[in-house]
Amino acid sequence: MRIISICPSNTELVAFLGLDHMLVAVDDYSDWPEPVTQLPRLGPDLAIRMDELEAMKPDLVLASLSVPGMEKNVEELVQRKIPHLVLNPQSLQDIGQDLLAVAEACGIDGQQVHSEYAAAIESFKCRAAHAEHAPSLYWEWWPKPVFTPGNVNWLTEISEIVGARNAFADIDSANIQTDWDDVRQRDPDFILLAWVGIMTAKVKPELVRKRKGWNEMKAFDNIHIMEEELYCRPSPRLIEGAWRLGQLVHPHLYADMELPSFIKNKQL
Repeated sequence: MRIISICPSNTELVAFLGLDHMLVAVDDYSDWPEPVTQLPRLGPDLAIRMDELEAMKPDLVLASLSVPGMEKNVEELVQRKIPHLVLNPQSLQDIGQDLLAVAEACGIDGQQVHSEYAAAIESFKCRAAHAEHAPSLYWEWWPKPVFTPGNVNWLTEISEIVGARNAFADIDSANIQTDWDDVRQRDPDFILLAWVGIMTAKVKPELVRKRKGWNEMKAFDNIHIMEEELYCRPSPRLIEGAWRLGQLVHPHLYADMELPSFIKNKQL
């Protein structure tokens, strides 16, 4: 098959299924696994050059509504009658189902990868059950205005499976625009900066340290930069993110835990 992925999370799903050799093009932001960076690029995920995409005669284009604004690309795919699959993951379970859906669309059995993914989640939960307390985590998706994930989001689940909790889990939404006063009043134990679309090297904790009252918060010495690619993309790489998070918030529970083999093997 000739597969085109137009967002990074879908490219990663394809790779975990062992189908990355079928990719003929990707969006500009797809960067994992490393070989996909050598493929033709069709533009940013919200500005895909559809004429070029159509000319490549794909058997399947993978889109995802987890990227706000992707609807425009989907409308083009429909109008041009280009075979496509639209995913819309909001949870860890959704990501598992997406593995199976992509596998089925490509004519392979995805049960093995799905089982390994599900088993990894359960292994985190087993360790988290021994946590004596659940530290609160403020996840910052964007600094100005402040955006953070709410209850309907995989980062709330990632927090929970390692024995922590999202400080904004009480708000029944995937994405929340709030303000620093709200964050300060919730007084989280950790401030985790995972700015969407921003490379780790360009995330600036000093911006937090300029905000009112930050040094009076419980998290004043627990501000951490989190890799955007491990926390902001709905793919099985979130499992690696959970592994790193567990070691940060409960090192006594996760220090001896190895990275799940289905991820480690893909990195080799």
